[in-house]
Amino acid sequence: MNGAGGAAVATDAVRVVVNGRPRTLERMPERSLLQALRTELDLMGTKYGCGEGQCGACTVLMDGKAVHACQVSVKEVGGHDIVTVEGLARGDELNPAQQAFAELGAFQCGFCTPGMVVGTTALLQRTPSPSEAEVREALEGHLCRCCGYTKVLRAVQRASEISRERARRSA
Repeated sequence: MNGAGGAAVATDAVRVVVNGRPRTLERMPERSLLQALRTELDLMGTKYGCGEGQCGACTVLMDGKAVHACQVSVKEVGGHDIVTVEGLARGDELNPAQQAFAELGAFQCGFCTPGMVVGTTALLQRTPSPSEAEVREALEGHLCRCCGYTKVLRAVQRASEISRERARRSA
């Protein structure tokens, strides 16, 4: 946009790290992180489900903590580290949750899977060997339209095993 005299006027922007890369997001009133990820950064793994923070489809990590991207405004993310499902893998190596969900086929339509994988990642970062009750509590806010919860529970436990196996190998 041009101001007086034709000089460019800087737009109001927010600097954030997304999937390890410094990014600048345009700050717009009431714009959610979910909208910015999908429309501005073309990161389509984070899904729009309910828009109310109730389904978990839009879960991302913000400074390592699982948050619903539909409930976080762009103006709140400045200076933070955001990781989406696309940012979990390291090169060709899937993160343990991604690997476990794929190995066990812990999805049907797949719509909820990115949010559950990110939620599982957050859980395993704080609780490396969760009990079934801890898994259920951590993923309580994640809804699966296909009701594939049994395989999801198994996948979270498998992801925990994979994480421990990798830690032993690298020690």
